[in-house]
Amino acid sequence: MDIQAIRQRFGIIGNSPLLLRALDIAVQVAPTELSVLVLGESGTGKEFFPKIIHELSARKHSNYVAINCGAIPEGTIDSELFGHEKGAFTDAREARKGYFEEANGGTVFLDEVAELPLSTQVRLLRVLETGEFLKVGSSKPQKTNVRIVAATNVNIPEAIRKGKFREDLYYRLNAITIQVPALHDRPEDIPLLFRKFSSDTSEKYRIPPLELSAEARNLLTSYRWPGNVRELKNITEQLTIIEKERLLSAEALQRALPEQAGQSFLPVLQTRPEQSGMTEREILYSVLFDMQKDIHELKRFMAEELSHKGETRLNTVDMPAPAAAEGGYTILPATHGPGGITPYPANTSKPPMQPLSPREGRVPSAEPVIADVDLGTLEPVEEDLSLGKREKALIEQALKKHAGNRRKAAEELGISERTIYRKIKEYNLPG
Repeated sequence: MDIQAIRQRFGIIGNSPLLLRALDIAVQVAPTELSVLVLGESGTGKEFFPKIIHELSARKHSNYVAINCGAIPEGTIDSELFGHEKGAFTDAREARKGYFEEANGGTVFLDEVAELPLSTQVRLLRVLETGEFLKVGSSKPQKTNVRIVAATNVNIPEAIRKGKFREDLYYRLNAITIQVPALHDRPEDIPLLFRKFSSDTSEKYRIPPLELSAEARNLLTSYRWPGNVRELKNITEQLTIIEKERLLSAEALQRALPEQAGQSFLPVLQTRPEQSGMTEREILYSVLFDMQKDIHELKRFMAEELSHKGETRLNTVDMPAPAAAEGGYTILPATHGPGGITPYPANTSKPPMQPLSPREGRVPSAEPVIADVDLGTLEPVEEDLSLGKREKALIEQALKKHAGNRRKAAEELGISERTIYRKIKEYNLPG
């Protein structure tokens, strides 16, 4: 079955190369028995890929069981997955089959697999390695023949480093990886999705669908969509119902976007491996702090150079004139007068920046002005680069600037009033 037929069968919309690549991998791996790990942000549509894999496999006539691992309480998840014996715990009045027993011969989709407790991860690893599991309260192993497809929006290597996910389980699940692209990585698909969602809503409620103006289309594709397809669907349905004009303007679309929408138009930052678990805002802070460090290093270097020149204080008759900047300007030497050092000859009213004559190639003997700079002002100051302290300082500065007006301070910082109220309370700030 080709990709076009797959898209039509499962209602997948989009022509992005990243999306088509993910679908191609799903089609190729479906006939095998390999475990598959589907990765992607929340709301990208990861749940479609296990269904595609199951329907195109030899297991398509057996059970397909989808389990949201994050929605099951930790105390009962082992019983839900593997079943329990009568009397295994309080209220276990009879034996019960778990999902792995019910899905024998079919496919089990473990959504949000990174939310599994470590003890359950050990049980799951045994299923993957031997095809065996133990019911809660039983010591007799049972066999099951299931194919596991897992999905998560968590950075699993980071979770492994923090001790929240087993490395051996990760490699068992990760036989094949499918990376589902975020919506902002496939902007060409956003208008197509908008048209589909608006058409479905208009058909359901018997109203005309929305059309996008050119400005609204540009805004739609430039917005970052942190909630991905799920967020786009919700906003499209909302606009289709409440907007009276059927040609959607950029202003109407802007009103429907969240308060923090302005922050979502920031450029996408290329992250380094050590930044993979950080939010975009934290990455931006990190980049700014790196730049600050570079400036401090430059200041330190200049201070050392100036200090060296200040110690030597060379008086050279044939000192080469500095290279003229654009317009042919240079700095005249300092002279000593009754009032002390002056930045240019005392008997002239000319400013220190004067054009050089074409015949001038040397400057008179004098101590360079650069030797009289206060070097103490160039020494870099080591600053605390803690994100929390930096954020606190920025909020304090904004509140001071606006005389404690929280609304204006929030606008200055590009955050909502609700966020600044929470931060004021968190950092115990006045105001």
